[in-house]
Amino acid sequence: MIKPRPVLFKWRHFEPELIVCAVRWYLRFSLSYRDVEELIMERGLLADHTTIWRWVQRYAPELNKRCRRELNPTNCSWRVDETYIRQGGNWRYLYRAVDSTGATVDFWFSAERDAAAAKQFFQKALQAPGHPRPRVITVDGNPSYPNVIAALKQERKLGRRCRCRTCPYLNNVVEQDHRGIKRRVNASQGFRSFDGAWRTIQGYEVLHRSGKAK
Repeated sequence: MIKPRPVLFKWRHFEPELIVCAVRWYLRFSLSYRDVEELIMERGLLADHTTIWRWVQRYAPELNKRCRRELNPTNCSWRVDETYIRQGGNWRYLYRAVDSTGATVDFWFSAERDAAAAKQFFQKALQAPGHPRPRVITVDGNPSYPNVIAALKQERKLGRRCRCRTCPYLNNVVEQDHRGIKRRVNASQGFRSFDGAWRTIQGYEVLHRSGKAK
């Protein structure tokens, strides 16, 4: 009896196992789509690099949604920073937070680097499951962060005793962690669209954290 295909993979020409494997290779390692195409060809299968791109666009957000629920909770000491991502000839901004051990708390991709983007990022991080409210948030010199943190305290989304501190030395944890994401971004040779970048980055982030948790 033929096993029914999962709904997520309905109408796909290739087997789900191959699709998941190709998506994981691309997101986990510093590979281009053509690199993954070559790896699949070595196994006697033909999947064009544009097909692999479509798989990543479809399944990277799904991996992020499903895998994040299984990750271990983070601690109450957050390190927050943003890094630059090139998209369509423009600079975009990836806001990221890790805890004191380097475990990813959350991330947010934004076209702007301002107080509104910083607040969206913090609101998303505070709503994410598995993360207790921070008792201390270490930031870089971005002037938006202290103001946003103060506003979130007034709105009672952050505890009144939560400290905001600026300490470049302690923030090296998140700055070093950016490198794992940037390596994958550089291997991808850039993003054409904002939405495509955001979908792909979700996969980068969840595989990045999963790899650190092993």
